[in-house]
Amino acid sequence: MRTYKLTISYDGSRYQGWQRQAATDNTIQFILEWSIGKLVGYRVHVDGSGRTDSGVHARGQVASVKLSKLYDVKELRESLNRYLPEDIRIIRVELMKNGFHARKSAKGKKYEYYIDCREKPDVFSRRYCYHYPHSLDIDAMRKAADYLLGPKNFISFTDDKECKDSVRVITNIKIVNSGEKVRITYYGTGFLYHMVRILTGTLLEVGTGKREPSMIPVIIAAEDRSAAGFLAPARGLFLRKVYY
Repeated sequence: MRTYKLTISYDGSRYQGWQRQAATDNTIQFILEWSIGKLVGYRVHVDGSGRTDSGVHARGQVASVKLSKLYDVKELRESLNRYLPEDIRIIRVELMKNGFHARKSAKGKKYEYYIDCREKPDVFSRRYCYHYPHSLDIDAMRKAADYLLGPKNFISFTDDKECKDSVRVITNIKIVNSGEKVRITYYGTGFLYHMVRILTGTLLEVGTGKREPSMIPVIIAAEDRSAAGFLAPARGLFLRKVYY
């Protein structure tokens, strides 16, 4: 068996997230497995670097798959893209050493969240950013973000009530405003269920003066989801890159 690394871009608007589900075939993982299976002639299992929620997008999701023979990676990419719908694209295929696993081998991830602060949402980007028509104090948001860096127990920032291991490391958070649009970029070793979206909601509450930056350590210490901010919508979130 040969192990292949797939770098994938997708518009998550009409899908029920990454992970295969018993109740629906409308997931990115299922469609990839079905498409690859049609090409190679047998059922395959695709492992993703992690789950993205329903409606979340990806510019650089990574998956691994084992196939029975050696393929030319360019031809394999082109063939797979012919089977896939237009809102899912294989950007790159790489032959890897056996033992590579998209999730287990990952060292870190980069997520981007896009916010539109103008009075009316931008016509062309409205499906890919969160319309939040408020003036934001970017400096306050940056101060709050500093409290989130390093290893922390992020149990207050997840909706996974069964989470057993909630310690993660955020290495950097960049907040950039361009006109009336804001991009928040998160770098970390890994992220919990809904973590980036809850962090974003909390930072937006800081940006509008509903919370002080100094409240972030209090939220972390509370270890209680109700202490953190709101869950920002999925449509503004992109998995940008996975690091290996």
